[in-house]
Amino acid sequence: MSGNDGSAAHLTIDLDALAANYRLLATRLEDAECAPAVKADAYGLGMAQVAPALWRAGARSFFVATLDEGIALRALLPGAIIHVLSGPVDEPLFEYYVHGLRPVLNSLEQIAEWSADGVAAAAPAALHIDTGMNRLGLSPAEVAKLAAEPQRLAGLTPSLVMSHLACADEPGQAMNEMQRRAFRAALAKLNLAGNGPKRSLANSSGIFLGPDYRFEMARPGAALYGLAPLAGQPNPMAQVIRLQGKILQVREIDRGRTVGYGATHRFARQGRLATVGVGYADGYLRSLSNRGWASFGGHRLPIVGRVSMDLVTFDVSDLPAGSPRPGDLVDLIGPDNDVDAVAAAAGTIGYVILTALGARYRRRYLGAVTA
Repeated sequence: MSGNDGSAAHLTIDLDALAANYRLLATRLEDAECAPAVKADAYGLGMAQVAPALWRAGARSFFVATLDEGIALRALLPGAIIHVLSGPVDEPLFEYYVHGLRPVLNSLEQIAEWSADGVAAAAPAALHIDTGMNRLGLSPAEVAKLAAEPQRLAGLTPSLVMSHLACADEPGQAMNEMQRRAFRAALAKLNLAGNGPKRSLANSSGIFLGPDYRFEMARPGAALYGLAPLAGQPNPMAQVIRLQGKILQVREIDRGRTVGYGATHRFARQGRLATVGVGYADGYLRSLSNRGWASFGGHRLPIVGRVSMDLVTFDVSDLPAGSPRPGDLVDLIGPDNDVDAVAAAAGTIGYVILTALGARYRRRYLGAVTA
């Protein structure tokens, strides 16, 4: 396959596959709402294209990380319910109100600040209860204090109460059940276990833990974008991206010669090298050096030498003479080497691979891209 344009790599994002993943998760949730996370520019895939595609697939509630992300999403989806996970931190509360954003309140201080603002307090907000992640959210001590002093919630309109699972991708991990029980206990303490605000515990992997984890809303992220929701099990999600790099040069290399910075690979035989115009400046991680691989015509091409800023070299010695050629495209992420496989080779997780996708790629979106 040839890439006859001025770019060194092509990133294809399949919005139809994304929508299919959303519908699959929504079906598993039955009556619970499926509310996508589109933070970090929709996990690196482009919120401006991804969020409208999810809206067309049926999503009505969304989660972002920051106020700026919420404002950007509001411009794309005027009718969406948008939750901001960080909550207000040294920010004007009127920004949430003006843009119709729902903060996720993570501490007693955030609750007090929101409740004290007469205009803001009348708008819906979410409460985050920490059940074991120990990042954001009300600690057990804060939950106890809030239960003992219910007036702290006076004037507040909680539309959602949520927590976040730490080990949901490992179904046998005892912490999953511990967090589920802790969440239910906190809801009971705060008198929020009945017909009050919606409750949410499950992330992508949590959806697959069963109905006890689903409550009224789940917040999938990674699985929407094609990552496997459960470790060590077949991936039911469709692949959303394909990353192809252009071969810039093919050369012969003699036995005993080394490749790249640090001379970390030495050829034990005479062979051939293909240099591709992608590197760590594009988010193709340096940790893939001498470990990762690309695919070309069903052949696996190992990376030899270090990934550098703009270039990476592959051993093409076993391909027929005359193949590949400069201008041909190899799959850096594709049908034979999906995001999770690339992440494993890099010693990281698929989230890192997705969110590191570079700005120099020529992006192409498949499926409907306009409302």
